[in-house]
Amino acid sequence: MKSLMRHLLVAAAVVAATSAHAADKVRLGNLKFAHYGAISYMKELAPKYNLQIEERFFAKGIDILPAIVAGEVDVAASAVDAAIAGRASGVPIYAVAGFAKGGARIVVGDKTGIKSVADFKGKKVGVARGGAQELLLLAELSKAGLTWSEKPGKDVQLVYMAFADLNQALMAGNIDAMCQSEPQASQAVNKGFGIEILKPYDTPMGMPVRSLVFSESFYKNKDVAERTMKLFVEATKYFIDHPAEAEKYVINDMFKGQITDQDFKDAIGNSPYSYEITPEHVQITTDLMVKYGVGKLANPPKATDWVKTDLLSDALKAK
Repeated sequence: MKSLMRHLLVAAAVVAATSAHAADKVRLGNLKFAHYGAISYMKELAPKYNLQIEERFFAKGIDILPAIVAGEVDVAASAVDAAIAGRASGVPIYAVAGFAKGGARIVVGDKTGIKSVADFKGKKVGVARGGAQELLLLAELSKAGLTWSEKPGKDVQLVYMAFADLNQALMAGNIDAMCQSEPQASQAVNKGFGIEILKPYDTPMGMPVRSLVFSESFYKNKDVAERTMKLFVEATKYFIDHPAEAEKYVINDMFKGQITDQDFKDAIGNSPYSYEITPEHVQITTDLMVKYGVGKLANPPKATDWVKTDLLSDALKAK
């Protein structure tokens, strides 16, 4: 009997110890783009930080927001404007870091003869709704003095569709141009049916930042939030320091061989990995969204109220 009790006590102690050291689960919402690769790579390094990353892919950054509201996602990667739209509609999130810059090209059909944005008059231009690409496109159209609408009658007819459908529409001639993300933009150019006319970074927004956001409740769980931020910084630094490994991971693990080495190199050349985000950049982006009606912000958030970079600063000091 004593032997049985001793075994039971040992077993209970093992269970207790295992439970005490069980990895904390972090539910991650991500997008399948080349410059989101370091975010995806976090799950490979997570055990080092006693974390388990449960990754879920979404079609657009704005699609992740309902999952955050439902308590199904703790951490998300998206363009800044999607995060702004979410915060404006009451989604309880903080922007805590940036993870890439740029990531867009304006590409025209190879048979259109279009040489500049000014030539878009009378043309159909495709873009995904609610992404950084939409805001960049509208800023460029405005700079060129063009008007736009989804319906005929303005200088430019916008055609909204998913990122995954834009290349096919351009190749088929259903649209004349597109503002597209990476690596799909590079693919269109490398396959010959698209011609880049512009990287749209010459507006007040400059190169758009992709943001890492934490739900407010996750951010307040300081221990797990701090470890997650350190994990993010290490994964990003690894991708910056080891480009060949980053390329292999994105091509093989994220895209399952559906993009080429050249697609990846061109994509990351236009969307370098990064860490930083600033309230100033987020505020400029917010103001442009209001100006062009992107996201239909009824209550535009003030950047300084929800851009929280303390965890990032601490993690960068420790790296």
